[in-house]
Amino acid sequence: MSKAATSKRAVVTGIDASGAYPVQYRFSHAKSGTRHLVVIFANFSAPEEYGWSNGVLDNVRANILWVRDLFDGKNTYYLCKGMDFELERSVVTLISNVMNSLGLTPDQCTMWGGSKGGSAALYFGLKYGFRNIVAVVPQFRVGTYVLKHPTVAAHMMGEVTEENIRVLDEAVPGLVRAGANRGANVYVLSSPLDEQYGEQVEPFLPLFGGYENFNFVYSESPFITDHVTVTRRNVPALMGLLNLLVDGIAPRIGFVTNGHEQPDADKSGIDAYLKATSLVRETFSPPVVLTPSPGEAVPTAEVRFSGSAQGAVRLSFWENGAYVASPKVAPDGGWSWTRDRAWTPGEHTLRMFAVDAAGYHSARTEIRFTVPPQGTPVAAAPRPPEGIQPAMSGPPAGPTVSYPAPDQRVPGPGVGVAGYAPGAGHVVFVAEGGTSLGAVPVAPDGSWSWDAGWAWPPGPHTVECHAVDAQGGESRRTRVSFHVMGAQAPAAAMYQAPRF
Repeated sequence: MSKAATSKRAVVTGIDASGAYPVQYRFSHAKSGTRHLVVIFANFSAPEEYGWSNGVLDNVRANILWVRDLFDGKNTYYLCKGMDFELERSVVTLISNVMNSLGLTPDQCTMWGGSKGGSAALYFGLKYGFRNIVAVVPQFRVGTYVLKHPTVAAHMMGEVTEENIRVLDEAVPGLVRAGANRGANVYVLSSPLDEQYGEQVEPFLPLFGGYENFNFVYSESPFITDHVTVTRRNVPALMGLLNLLVDGIAPRIGFVTNGHEQPDADKSGIDAYLKATSLVRETFSPPVVLTPSPGEAVPTAEVRFSGSAQGAVRLSFWENGAYVASPKVAPDGGWSWTRDRAWTPGEHTLRMFAVDAAGYHSARTEIRFTVPPQGTPVAAAPRPPEGIQPAMSGPPAGPTVSYPAPDQRVPGPGVGVAGYAPGAGHVVFVAEGGTSLGAVPVAPDGSWSWDAGWAWPPGPHTVECHAVDAQGGESRRTRVSFHVMGAQAPAAAMYQAPRF
């Protein structure tokens, strides 16, 4: 016995030679002590003639026995070679030996397979009294069907005759007509889109009328195009069924249809709802970063971040997908933060977003900076002697407007303008259409906020802001356009669902 491998489960391979025909198998132990055995029969073209061995059963908690349908190099439906049904008895001997070695009974077993394997699951489950049978797109008339596989037909029958075809055609239906194992939980899944359905499945469904728990799933999914895609479309439902059976639960679902997908269904309604209730709000301006500047090589590993985030109560910093910090934002929108430990040397890219009092998020802002290796000198602006003001090298930088955001729709009637204009003694002037609206001094941390104190008329507006320093130097103009929405009276009686 040697070890084999699937995706996750430990699997062993072996050969049971106690019958007339050696039978190859794979086996995987149950998880968590589950007392159940699932026997897997292979479909045509299964990898190495082991069905359902692509990892789809990795999370099933039962013992799993994969039986290989390869006898003298060819498939046999696990039934016969040259009409010698000792092959079938060798297969059931393997199943019985494994079941008995586990201390289980037929009531703790599920026969499982698709197509050729589905036929075998029905045959062995009905004939030998196993409790659960799951057959996906099986062939009931095996003799007729294998004529499409001449090599298999010759291998199974020896001589392909009408009598041998009849015997194989009757193998599964004969058991059903005789009422074999009427107490079994039988599940058959097929589809009218399977080209074999009309000949191989539909005529035989009435035969199960006397069975205590016969279930048929009629799959009409638009994603089914032929025999092969029936199984592919239904894997999730089949895995749900298998897990229930393994857990000792045998559903009674009767005759049901499934697969009513609408791939081209109109999604505009839900898309509109999701946009309206999105955690990230387009009207919520992303945070502005003033320091460090983009790509700056900082002179120390202790980096001070600062900027503005109008309407936010806190920020959220992330690096490489990992949470870093969540500093608070001042009522005027200003914020600053220094990490409690040094940054490692090298390039850093932080992503951040603002969060308002209701929990909504802004769009992301990215900060890139570089921390040089320890001991590497970084050029810094020379500091003037104490008591001497530095000479102005040019006009002050233009102010940053962080609120309103460009093209933002802001609620009226009162609208303020805010931003940053670092520099001692600066004053920011606000104008619209060439008419001065007012001025406001810049706070020590560089922030400024101006409120007109009057009602703005609804509609589009464009304001210009510029800073003037203590020496009278004027900055360039910063322009921002926004739209003032009409004031709305609060609907006091309207119920508002809570936000979570």
